[in-house]
Amino acid sequence: MYRSFEELEVWKRACQLAVELYELLRDSREYALRDQMQRAAVSIASNIAEGAERGRKDFIRFLRVARGSSAELRTQVYIASKIGTFTPSQRAQIVEELKEISRMLTGLSRSLHSKPEKQSPKLKTEN
Repeated sequence: MYRSFEELEVWKRACQLAVELYELLRDSREYALRDQMQRAAVSIASNIAEGAERGRKDFIRFLRVARGSSAELRTQVYIASKIGTFTPSQRAQIVEELKEISRMLTGLSRSLHSKPEKQSPKLKTEN
């Protein structure tokens, strides 16, 4: 398992992708789309981190939100590519990384589903 979200490979990759997108979009004049893409990219890593700091049930829910942000960002990358923000090569690389992140999120979610939740020890009460 893991001790903190910083150890999760999917979190590391999501952070790296967000940084790369910020760099690629730095000079974009498509302000609304640029800002939305940056928010979606940050949202993926942020939801992984926030969910990891909660209980298992919440973590699974936050992983679903992160997958949704990944799909949202993929859509925005396709749109940005059509208006000339990304080259076909850049688009392909970003889309492939987003697909891999989504697969990793699905795998992590499945692994959390398959593990029994730790029960809190019952306190003994005296009558």
